[in-house]
Amino acid sequence: MADRKTLRTTAGAPWPNNQDSLSAGERGPLLIQDYQLIEKLAHQNRERIPERTVHAKGWGAHGKMVITEDISKYTKAKCLQLGVETPMLARFSTVAGESGAADHERDVRGFSLKFYTEDGNWDMVGNNTPVFFVRDPYKFPDFIHTQKRHPKTNMRSPTAMFDFWGLSPEALHQVTILMSDRGLPESPMHMNGYGSHTFSLWNDAGERYWVKFHYKTQQGHDWLSNAEAETIIGKTREGYQERLFNTIESGNYPRWKFQIQIMPELEAETCEFNPFDLTKVWPHDQFPMIDVGYIELNRNADNYFAEIENAAFSPSNIVPGISFSPDKMLQARIFSYADAHRYRLGTHYETIPVNRPKVEVHNYHKDGTMNVYGGIRSGNENAYYEPNSYADEGAAVEDRSAQEPPLRISGDAARYDHTAYDDYKQVTDLVMKVMNEEERQRLYANMGGAMAGVPGPIAERWFGHLKRVHPDYEAGVRKAWNEANADAGYDPNGVPVTGKTPQATSGSHAEDKPQAAE
Repeated sequence: MADRKTLRTTAGAPWPNNQDSLSAGERGPLLIQDYQLIEKLAHQNRERIPERTVHAKGWGAHGKMVITEDISKYTKAKCLQLGVETPMLARFSTVAGESGAADHERDVRGFSLKFYTEDGNWDMVGNNTPVFFVRDPYKFPDFIHTQKRHPKTNMRSPTAMFDFWGLSPEALHQVTILMSDRGLPESPMHMNGYGSHTFSLWNDAGERYWVKFHYKTQQGHDWLSNAEAETIIGKTREGYQERLFNTIESGNYPRWKFQIQIMPELEAETCEFNPFDLTKVWPHDQFPMIDVGYIELNRNADNYFAEIENAAFSPSNIVPGISFSPDKMLQARIFSYADAHRYRLGTHYETIPVNRPKVEVHNYHKDGTMNVYGGIRSGNENAYYEPNSYADEGAAVEDRSAQEPPLRISGDAARYDHTAYDDYKQVTDLVMKVMNEEERQRLYANMGGAMAGVPGPIAERWFGHLKRVHPDYEAGVRKAWNEANADAGYDPNGVPVTGKTPQATSGSHAEDKPQAAE
């Protein structure tokens, strides 16, 4: 018989009794000297940490990135060189729901990847959509407020969503994708991932290229209707977690093809659209897809909290050969993501094992919460500041070879009007050229259903934007909105009908689902 392990306190003392509290007699009060009981209760009180403000509900796994093509002319990043295999962690998520929300809700999905490279961690923090709702970070907190709960009713508010979207027409592109088939993937394995932002690559010659990152599912695209999702939620709120965990556990490792789009640095100045606008895609005919390799998920976490809940992704984590762009939303996320982790997990959150780089780390950060780094942080016990005189005795010094080339595209510092763009043409192309008629009808039904109860003036403003995309788009969604209002107990203006209690709606109630197009 194998040796049985001894239960111990966090200080290492043997735990004598984990069944009965220490008390003054069988019917007497408990004693405060029962420090094992106090430790147990105190730890239970502190088992929860602040959940993510957005992307709170998530699922993840470990895997690898394998580079199968030579893109060295674009980047010096060691992890992106031909034949290199890099360990990684992926986390997928919904955006709006809290940590206990149902997995199968119509929502944008987070698609975040952490690559443990020999030059430190590279985080690709994206979504399952190639665009986003807003292009200026000033509006991001306001947008997220519309996705969360109304401060009085503590319920989600379709009125808030469509009021904001109707006053922010740059959201049309993303809302169209959200309300289409791709807005409700069957599982994490059946959706694409995108860096969404424009990033940059730079090579050994100091040349910079703008880049879009794409991860194309190799499991095929599949999706659910609202009615199918409602049936699943009635049985389980953990549908995505179950599918991802069980798929990997059974040895059916999911893969995504890794591709990029490339634009030479100075071409951004003459491009017909703003290549740093997060609400726009780069047309594939102008900027073709370039194969890079693939990612594969092949190992579940041993402890979900330690490895997935504690995982902290930030676009500020880059390595030599990969960098940023003038994308305004990206610039804001470089600060806000890392700052969110410092609040949620502690100042030194990157010393938590799942966030810790595989390389040896030396710096001059000092003290603070979660400082669990062992040894001398700087490399020399006398070097707790910089510059210092201890470089020859092990104190860490800068590495100028990691310095990226200067940006050759720039402009005057000013507050540029982010509304002075065409927010309709790419949406017209998506709806009227990319989607077929069946996909358009499902889009209309999903969007009209999501608008049930939205007041008439707010709905009319939204319909005005849809009409600028195409008259059929406006007419189709308006028809679905009227039908959804009637079903849910609202009049044609979104006002509750006297004597009827409005019912919660979730869009289309179609029961049949044809095969999704690739």
